[in-house]
Amino acid sequence: MKPPHLLAAILATTATGLFFVPPPAGAPAHMMHAAAVLLLTIGLWATAVLPEHLTGLLFLCLCMLLAIAPPSVVFSGFASGTLWLVLGGLVLAEAVHTTGLGVRIAQGLFGRFTLSYRGLIAAAAFIALLLGFLMPATVSRVLLLLPIFAAMAQRAGLPKGSPGATGIALAAIIVSFQCGVTVLPANAPNLVLAGAAETLYNKPIIYADYLLLHFPILGCLKAMIIVALICWLFPAVTRAADSYEKLPPLSPEERRLSVILAAALVLWATDFLHGMRPGWIALSAAVITLMPRVGAVPHSIFPGQIKLGSFFYVGAVLGFGAVIQDSGVGKVLGGAMLGALHLEYGNDFMNFVKLTMLATVTTLFTTNPSQPALLAPLAAQMAEATGWRIEAALMTMAVGFSLMILPYQAPPVMVGMQVAGVTLPQILRLTLPLAVICIFVLMPLDYVWWRMLGYFR
Repeated sequence: MKPPHLLAAILATTATGLFFVPPPAGAPAHMMHAAAVLLLTIGLWATAVLPEHLTGLLFLCLCMLLAIAPPSVVFSGFASGTLWLVLGGLVLAEAVHTTGLGVRIAQGLFGRFTLSYRGLIAAAAFIALLLGFLMPATVSRVLLLLPIFAAMAQRAGLPKGSPGATGIALAAIIVSFQCGVTVLPANAPNLVLAGAAETLYNKPIIYADYLLLHFPILGCLKAMIIVALICWLFPAVTRAADSYEKLPPLSPEERRLSVILAAALVLWATDFLHGMRPGWIALSAAVITLMPRVGAVPHSIFPGQIKLGSFFYVGAVLGFGAVIQDSGVGKVLGGAMLGALHLEYGNDFMNFVKLTMLATVTTLFTTNPSQPALLAPLAAQMAEATGWRIEAALMTMAVGFSLMILPYQAPPVMVGMQVAGVTLPQILRLTLPLAVICIFVLMPLDYVWWRMLGYFR
């Protein structure tokens, strides 16, 4: 039996035993049933012995058959704008590919001059980082960038599936999520944390303060490290610039799609003015793209050419987080972990290490979007035990969800993997050494930066 299958079998056996364990005193009667299903689901996602969307559907099925939570909780993800952002993004990504607009954009950005492979990786990372300031949803950025970067790789002599094409896709995916964490509106976990801070403690998080605290180390410096790691782990050589072909004039479909994408980008970037959620903007853009005459692609591509696995996977992940909260598992798990930390008043460095590692480990059990929902209610206890301002305790959670060890922790990363055809071994080849660097290099540097800013008092 292969190691992933063996591990999955062990976790399934453990989950079965956990199902029959009596709940703790005062806990909901179904809490251990929920814990068993959650453990099984995490194990299947982590080992990838089943396709991610199939594991997600199994989770939804078990929750309903075993009455783990009411349908309004289990299927709450399907009422979320984030899920419809995924669907809209899938349509737009396929339209960019089908019309050839991705090739044209790649040619316009890179076709007039020669870039080395290192230059292409750096350019991909820079664009992914820059777009984090303009588009407030990681999934939309990933789905917009991947077809463009795939065309760019193809024109540079890096066919799909080659180390070079994989490296460029990983630059877009990993920078979009891990470095996007440093821009407040850019990622879902950021917004969950900001909402919890204001709702629970009446402490609104200011955009500029958040950016100053996180972007220099976890945004800019981490992006540079990601570029260096990709160039080392996925080496490749591009072909000469004179091999680029001259493209024909814009087709009517490309022109219409360009207008649709430009409008979506403007609306995404100005959501603070009009209040329209990114998911509804993406869905509207997708519907217009598929409309006869005014759209850009035949409506027959949906669902014929669009893989909907990502849609069901993300819906299950969002329901996963809701079940954690509803079942009481999150409260018990978070309280137990906090009690085991033994925080010491005045010992800022060790407290910082313990809390950031708690936030990091928690994402393995809850996924990144639901981590702040689990830990934010504990921030007052953290601040009291450490002697910090409550804002500092809250911000350690952002450091935790900025670090991704396994790709299932971040739904946008899983979506990007499926769209780009990146395998689990390929992404782990990057994320595992990156996690080690983040823990032993970037986290200590982050502590120094926070102290320089006087953030602990």
